[in-house]
Amino acid sequence: MSNLSRRNFLKKSVYGGLFMGLSAKSYRSTFAAVPPSERVRVGMIGVGNQGGPRNNMKYFLNNIEALCDLDQNYLAEADTFLKKNANKSAMLTDDYRRLLDSKDLDAVVVTVPDQWHAKMTVEACRAGKDVYCEKPLTLVVDEGPLMIDEARKHKRVVQTGTMQRSGKEFILATQLVQSGLLGKIHTVNVTLPGPNWIARAGKPVPDSAPPQGFDFDRWLGPAPERPYNKNRVHYLFRFFWDYSGGQQTNFGAHHLDIAQWGLGMDESGPVSAEGSATFNPDGWYETPDSTNIKYTYDNGVVLNCRQVPGTPSKKQGTEFVGDKGSLFVYRGGIIANPPELLKEVDVPKIVNRDANIAHVDNFIECIKTRQKPAADISIGHRSATVCHLGNIAVRTGKKIQWDPQQETIVGDADAAKWLSKEYRKPYELA
Repeated sequence: MSNLSRRNFLKKSVYGGLFMGLSAKSYRSTFAAVPPSERVRVGMIGVGNQGGPRNNMKYFLNNIEALCDLDQNYLAEADTFLKKNANKSAMLTDDYRRLLDSKDLDAVVVTVPDQWHAKMTVEACRAGKDVYCEKPLTLVVDEGPLMIDEARKHKRVVQTGTMQRSGKEFILATQLVQSGLLGKIHTVNVTLPGPNWIARAGKPVPDSAPPQGFDFDRWLGPAPERPYNKNRVHYLFRFFWDYSGGQQTNFGAHHLDIAQWGLGMDESGPVSAEGSATFNPDGWYETPDSTNIKYTYDNGVVLNCRQVPGTPSKKQGTEFVGDKGSLFVYRGGIIANPPELLKEVDVPKIVNRDANIAHVDNFIECIKTRQKPAADISIGHRSATVCHLGNIAVRTGKKIQWDPQQETIVGDADAAKWLSKEYRKPYELA
């Protein structure tokens, strides 16, 4: 592709999306003008942290009709925020099934610990609701195909919350890679941050009774029964295997997703994964402190994924390396080596949160048009699979041979057991 035609193509592709460049304030005011009869009605399942007023609630603000959380403090804060910023009240509940049963909702936003993602998404699809499910889509690989089957069977729009799929810098970077700007790609380097458990938790504390107003047993849901500990719940769930996969499935779900996208592997994946990890020496949390994982694709491309504590945000991202140079994309920009690679490319100005706004807009528009969203459930599954395979490799100490067509580990029955999990009754996934 010539420089001129590539530039024109990228201008059209990157800037053509509705609301792509609007601020959060403009976005909210734009949707405020939508008649109630045409507005997509959304229920929020989980309104703390990523699901709360500083994040997902802000982007779905004028679509929200119901709020659900097992923590009454989160629920009260969300209700106050909605009344203040949207001048409206919503149905409040601690039971997500009330949202699924409601005839007054078109979609739900699932922002809960990972052990709940599959069950809630499957049940929402069966209830005729479209779904925005936060990343990583799954807790274990085998949940993905069932979720996809239910979404397709019930003709539901399911968007994975990997908002970088709607970010200008990531759209541009993957298009440049696929246009041949770097020549033949032979290596991809992904850098993830280390855990922030200590920054959030401080030090371990004894198990205790859960605080009043927080239903810890239902918070556990499909996860194994255990005593309450405040340093394992809410944001800190990410660093315990029963609920999540550490930074490998937290930030890896974003940056490994971009690697998959740029390599044209949205319907496939690597054929092997191997690596090593270090862990907190005192065992304060379970997931790795650092990792060094190597993935190999059938076409010979090597993907190196490293989790490095202390890595600043502008060094966290995805680097594509080809025989003509390299391109590193992170949240906020693109860096080329040599810089001349971008000489004829119109690199857009990146505004914080633009990707979030665009990703939510894409979901809302797809509910109306019934098209597949930018991070369709099948994409979310494949990218989560890459994350999970890396974790399986470092946890078992084995080189994992993966068949991306059959979606199974080859030649190692013991390792293959890590692809699924047991669910605590009565929270089975069926």
